[in-house]
Amino acid sequence: MAMEVGSAGVEAVAMETEHKGPLPQPSGGRGVTWRRCRLEMTAARLEARKETKERRAGENAKKRKVKRSDDGKKRGSSNARQSSTIFLFFLHNSIVAYEKTELVIIAEAQGTVVGVNYGMLGDNLPSPAQVVSLFESRGIGRLRLFHPDAAALAALRGSGIEVVLGTLNEELPGLAADPSAAEKWVAANVAPFAGSVRFRYINAGNEVVPGDTAGNVLPAMRNLAAAVRAAGLRIPVTTSVATTALGVSYPPSQGAFSEAAAGVMTPIAAFLRSTSAPLLVNVYPYFSYAGNPGEVALDYALFRAAGVVVRDGALGYDNLFDAMVDSVHAALEKAGAAEVEVVVSETGWPSGGGGLGATVENAAAYVNNLVAHVRKVGGTPRKPGNATETYLFAMFNENQKPAGTERHFGLFHPNMTEIYHVNFQP
Repeated sequence: MAMEVGSAGVEAVAMETEHKGPLPQPSGGRGVTWRRCRLEMTAARLEARKETKERRAGENAKKRKVKRSDDGKKRGSSNARQSSTIFLFFLHNSIVAYEKTELVIIAEAQGTVVGVNYGMLGDNLPSPAQVVSLFESRGIGRLRLFHPDAAALAALRGSGIEVVLGTLNEELPGLAADPSAAEKWVAANVAPFAGSVRFRYINAGNEVVPGDTAGNVLPAMRNLAAAVRAAGLRIPVTTSVATTALGVSYPPSQGAFSEAAAGVMTPIAAFLRSTSAPLLVNVYPYFSYAGNPGEVALDYALFRAAGVVVRDGALGYDNLFDAMVDSVHAALEKAGAAEVEVVVSETGWPSGGGGLGATVENAAAYVNNLVAHVRKVGGTPRKPGNATETYLFAMFNENQKPAGTERHFGLFHPNMTEIYHVNFQP
């Protein structure tokens, strides 16, 4: 997260892939009950067929007047009991496995839109195993790692949590220049975990565009995507940018990449379109408000406006988050990639640090209103229908980040107690 304040109108912003799209979503907890009933009815039918088969076998045996010794009868009885025990054991395990699968699907259906960034810039943070347990206990189904961490990836094995895995920015030159470097990166950081960790995206660098090394991003993305395919995996490869990549952001329909970014972002957008991968964007209404308090109303930034604040043609905006996301949609359209989805890879509000509006009350309002909004509204005015996949920044306050508000974006203290409560369950 960068802290430069943009100046493109009131929307000016100042800020720091396995399968695509959510799994099928059953309706609440009823799915497990319904499927269990169906399995139990199937079990009853199978048991009835088994009894019928045994009865007919017995009748046929009588007709053939086959004599069996007492030992044979004992063996037959024992084998039948054994067979029945194995059958019932298999059936029980099938029901349990099915229910566990359904519970995972239901948990994802309930919390799939919102994930949380797991940053590690602190010397007092809990262990990765504790962090993963905290994600699970709060029903958080998606997690973003800024770089590969073996302990974190090991802790995520079998959790069902979907993972956005980033590369370090300093790795990009090597990944861009040498396809074998990308193959080694995938072999070391993805392939060993792919059987038990659910990778959602791989993002090549964070907020590199625009900048002196921005030219490395697309070649690195291409090499990583080829390495993922060569490993027999299907994980979308993308990158993460800040809204400072926009030269115009207000009104949202006029959103366009800046002159400095357009030369890189246009081919990146074309690559994402060709691979059906989304663009990850870090969206911080907080910095837009803090940098322009005279023009950006606090209630507009906190999802508390009483009605439409910004009218953009036929579209109306009652919150800054949607307006910022739609300015990126408009920029992608102008770059010839209207089909590319926008995933909000970071967003949050500081609970302290001395910045304007950086209070626990405002942070709690922003995050909870955001979670409720992206779940219920289903998209933005420009792109209605699909909920905006969003990752909160961040899980913990991190004491090794720069002093000030950057140390206060966490949902939890390092001791895993809440800074404020977030309702992740619908």
